[in-house]
Amino acid sequence: MESNRLEAFSDGVLAIIITIMVLELKVPHGAEWSALTPLLPVFVSYVLSFIYVGIYWNNHHHLLKAVDRIGGGVLWANLHLLFWLSLFPFAAGYLGENHFAAAPTALYGIVLLMAGLAYTILVRSLLAHHEKDSALARAIGRDRKGMISLVLYAAGIGLSFVEPWAANGLYVTVAVIWLVPDPRIERELVP
Repeated sequence: MESNRLEAFSDGVLAIIITIMVLELKVPHGAEWSALTPLLPVFVSYVLSFIYVGIYWNNHHHLLKAVDRIGGGVLWANLHLLFWLSLFPFAAGYLGENHFAAAPTALYGIVLLMAGLAYTILVRSLLAHHEKDSALARAIGRDRKGMISLVLYAAGIGLSFVEPWAANGLYVTVAVIWLVPDPRIERELVP
């Protein structure tokens, strides 16, 4: 089975996720700049979540360009990833509406961690359909960046109950690490 339908479906779901997130931004009742101030936490959580969805979209695109074939397990692994990504609007809204408090910060971290685990499962499912020396296997390598991200998410979840701002700082750090598309796949595919 080719990956183009999987990529098109995933692109559509991610576009809907971004649309739902922006609909959570409510228009203030006031024409003064000060009317925007209460919306700042919601806007910040939206921006962070938009960046994360963009990171997943970008890396998902690169990942599927390195794929020769997919199977049923890959389809389910991809749906698993999309499930966790579909929770971003809720988690971002909860985080922003509650001004980055402990429980919303922990929940946001759980969604990030589960999306990261789901992406890892997707990668492993794809690797199972390819030879050990395939371009995909060479590009993925040991995936240190992915493993470091999972550790930082888990640390952020624990830290959220002690110092929510520090936990959110870890989530931002992971986003910054991933802002540049993963170059490993491009190196393997570009002659």
